[in-house]
Amino acid sequence: MRRALEEDRARDDVTTRLLGAAAGRAATAAFLAEGRFVVAGLPLVGRVYTELDRAACLEPIAREGAWVEPGVVLARVRATAATLLAGERVALNFLQRLSGVATLTRRAVEAVAGTAARITHTRKTTPGLRALERYAVTVGGGVANRGSLAEAVLWKDNHWALLGARDLAAALAAAPRGVPVVVEVEDEAQLEQALAAGVRHILADNQAPERVAAWVRRAGTGVTVQASGGITPESARVYAQAGAALISIGALTHSAPAAPIRCDLAEE
Repeated sequence: MRRALEEDRARDDVTTRLLGAAAGRAATAAFLAEGRFVVAGLPLVGRVYTELDRAACLEPIAREGAWVEPGVVLARVRATAATLLAGERVALNFLQRLSGVATLTRRAVEAVAGTAARITHTRKTTPGLRALERYAVTVGGGVANRGSLAEAVLWKDNHWALLGARDLAAALAAAPRGVPVVVEVEDEAQLEQALAAGVRHILADNQAPERVAAWVRRAGTGVTVQASGGITPESARVYAQAGAALISIGALTHSAPAAPIRCDLAEE
């Protein structure tokens, strides 16, 4: 948030200075929905403004994680006009971005309703904003996935390519104790190696739903099969019905459209 304010040079607004005394008057900023979406990021709006002025006051109106309709006031912020104008773009950027992620996630969650599948994200996040975008996914009803390279072993295609003649089980035996292990498999041979190594979390990446269903049956109970690769909210249900317990969708964070929100200022 501070980096965003510095990037926008929020304390050096040459335009607002032209207002003269009017810039110091008390005013209210109303954040309004211009479309239907799931709200995420309201706490950040307050933090943006209190970073600029400790006297700024946020009045949240919409509920974090709720669907809102066009015309709904999401929140109001009271501060001087100069403070409100200085933080307007940064506050909107965060609110629009996180609400967009939460909305796309909610659509995927609703698509798999009634199944045992859960929706999660990938590491295809905006550089520097991963923590916030992961938060938005959970606001939308998804579950948190691996947040960094250190949080879990995720054995993927390039690891297979570099394994050579070594045994997968031997390689995984050196994994840090207590760190989750996930192995991506591309064919039945890799699936058998992973199951023989005692892997309890299989990642089926870029596989047809029919193959996912077959691998779920082969893995049996006690093994989590995760589907990933090009899945959208529209196709997620097919993978859920195939038996995938976890469905990771990169688009939640790399392709979520910004939620339509505007900010209107008025003197008090």
